[in-house]
Amino acid sequence: MTRNKLTLKDVSLFFFPLLLNVQLMSVSHSIINAGLARQVDYITALAGFSVAMVLHLFLASPSYQNHTVTIAMVRGRKSLRSVTIFALLVASYVSIMLALVAFSPFGTFLLETILGISEKISDEARGVLAILVFLPFATGLRGLAQGLVIKARRTGLVSVATGIRVCGLIVFLFLGQHWFSGARIGAFALLACVTTETLVVSFFAWRIYKPTQGDTERSTGEIFRYAFPLAYSSCLQQTIPLLINAIISRLPDAPQALAAFGVIRGFLFLLSGPMRNLQQVYLTLVREADDNIIIKQFFLRVASGMALIMLLIAWPLNKLILGTVMGLDTEMRLYITLPLIACAIYPFLYGLTNLLRGVFAGAHQTGMLGRSTITKMCYMLCLWGATTLFPIPVPGIALAIFLLLSAEFIEFLYLRQQRRQLRASGLLAAIPKSG
Repeated sequence: MTRNKLTLKDVSLFFFPLLLNVQLMSVSHSIINAGLARQVDYITALAGFSVAMVLHLFLASPSYQNHTVTIAMVRGRKSLRSVTIFALLVASYVSIMLALVAFSPFGTFLLETILGISEKISDEARGVLAILVFLPFATGLRGLAQGLVIKARRTGLVSVATGIRVCGLIVFLFLGQHWFSGARIGAFALLACVTTETLVVSFFAWRIYKPTQGDTERSTGEIFRYAFPLAYSSCLQQTIPLLINAIISRLPDAPQALAAFGVIRGFLFLLSGPMRNLQQVYLTLVREADDNIIIKQFFLRVASGMALIMLLIAWPLNKLILGTVMGLDTEMRLYITLPLIACAIYPFLYGLTNLLRGVFAGAHQTGMLGRSTITKMCYMLCLWGATTLFPIPVPGIALAIFLLLSAEFIEFLYLRQQRRQLRASGLLAAIPKSG
C-alpha cells in the first residue's frame, strides 16, 4: 500500500497538542513563581524554589525520557512490563537521592559548600526537596503513560491531562498556604497537581493502549541497553543549569541573579520546552527522506513564533507580563530585560539539537546522546573554573544566559559533526537523509 506523504497539517495535528502540553506544564511553574513573588520575603522564596527545582531536575531527569523509551521500545505486554520496571527503578533511585539532599548533612554540604548558596536560601531549597521526595514516582509513571498515548497518536489527551493539572495547581496553591510558608507552598502545589495529572493520563493510556500486532517484542536487556544511555544523558543535561547556579551564586548579585534565572527559565520552559517534542515527532512521523524537509519547515515556523513571543514579553509587554502578571518590581524587570531578549535565539538552538537527538534515538545510537551531553558538561566545567579564577564584572543573570546559550550551541555542533561521520561510515544509512 502506498503511504501518503507527510504534510505540515499532519505534523501540526501531532505536534501542537504536545506543544500545548509543555506550555501548560511551564505555565504551572510560572503560576508558582507568581505566587511566590507575592510572599513577604519573595527574593528568598523565588531563589530557594529555583535552586531546588534545578537540583530536582538534575536528580529526576533520568525519568524524563520514559515517553521516548516507551514510543521506541513498547510493542506488547512483555516490553511494557520491562519499561514499567525500568521506570520504577529509576524513580526509586531519584527518590532516595532527593531524600539524601533534603534530610542529611550531605544536602547542606552540597548546597552551601559546593554550590555556594547562602544558608537562608539553602534552608528554603531543602524544604522544597523534602516535599518533592515522592514526586519521581508520579513523573516517571506519567512519562510512561504519555508515551503510550503519544504512540497511539492521541496527543490531545496528553494536553487534557496537563490542563487538569494547571486547574488543580491554583486550588493546591491556595490550600498550601494554610499548611506551609515560603517556597514550600510551591513544592506542595507542584507535588499535588503532578500526581493528579499522572492519574488522569494513566487512565487515558489504560483505555486506549493496544499491543502492536506482528512486531517482535524487545527483551528486557535490549530495553535497558537502549534506555540507560537516554537516562544518564537526560541527567547530564540538567548539570547545565546546576553548574550555572553554582557559577552565579558566588557573584555579588547572587540572590537577585538566582531569582531572575528561575523566572527566565520559566519562560524558556514555556516557549522553548515544546521543541523537545521534536524527538517524538521524528520517531513517530519520519519514514522517508522527504519527511525531513517537512519537519524542518515546521520547526522553523514554530521556532520563529516562539522567538517573537519572547521578544514581545521582554520589551513591549514587559510591564504587563513581568510586572502585573508575574508581580515583579521595576528593578527586577529591568534586570532581566536584556537577558530575556537574548533568549529569543534559544528556541532555534534547542529545536535543532532535539531534531538531531531524534535522529540518533531512531537509529538506536543512544550512547551518542550521552557523549554529546558529556561534551557540553565539560565545556561548562571549564567555564566554571575560568570564571572562578578570573571573575567577569557583568550582572549575574547576563552571565547565566550566555552560559546557557553557548552550551546548547556546543551540543548542536557536536551532534551535527557526529551525524556526518556516522553517515560517512554507513552506520546511519537507515535514517532518511535531511534535506
